[in-house]
Amino acid sequence: MSPFSKSLTLSGRRIIAACLRHRSSLTSDLIENMDKKATWDRFYAESSSRTATFKNFEWFFGFDAVRDFIMPLLQTKSHPDALLQVLDMGCGTSSLGPCIYRHSPLPVRVTCADISPIAVQLMQQHVQAEAIQPHNLSSQLEFTELDCTQLHKHYCSSSVDLIVDKGTTDALLRSKEGKGKAGLVLRQCLKVLRSSGSLLQFSDEDPDARLLWLETEAQEQGMMVADVGVREVGELRGVFYYCYEVTPRPVA
Repeated sequence: MSPFSKSLTLSGRRIIAACLRHRSSLTSDLIENMDKKATWDRFYAESSSRTATFKNFEWFFGFDAVRDFIMPLLQTKSHPDALLQVLDMGCGTSSLGPCIYRHSPLPVRVTCADISPIAVQLMQQHVQAEAIQPHNLSSQLEFTELDCTQLHKHYCSSSVDLIVDKGTTDALLRSKEGKGKAGLVLRQCLKVLRSSGSLLQFSDEDPDARLLWLETEAQEQGMMVADVGVREVGELRGVFYYCYEVTPRPVA
């Protein structure tokens, strides 16, 4: 078994284990169809129906584990008299996007996007109920239903400062029919990012596998169109996690 295939198998088991901890009946269907809207609609509908009080569902870990990767990076991307455009891609019901909105001293427009309208609605209701306030009074927070293979329908080219991907690409790569979509999502990210922008992928996939995939997909006509780097996030419950940073190369 190749390192890439082994990594996919191990991570898939971890995702299934996470769902089983939440008593989900989505077993083989989930692992094979994490690229499908219907799968996530069912997942969030079942999760929310089991409790009267809302609880964020965090893939891998929450904001505190990665705030030191995100917040300093935002400090380097400020624009005079303009909101920093931040996308939490495949947000689900994570608190990641709202936490960026709540903690950023710089003015940001945080868009939390997910393919599931159920997840989007749950987050909208939660934020309204909690009345979450921003650190910077000019900051904005929105939730939107969005297929992340079609970012160009929501954003203009070279308009986004930071895209955060916590497990979304992992879900696509682990899906039976999602690998092509994962590559498309990466290319869409590079299209909408500013030349000074960054894509942060948080993943448990080994660097030997993920770096090779990123470097292969971030090519046009045989030329690299982005720089790729990796830092270790740390270990949680015996699993090592990584932050992969992808930055567009300036167009010659």
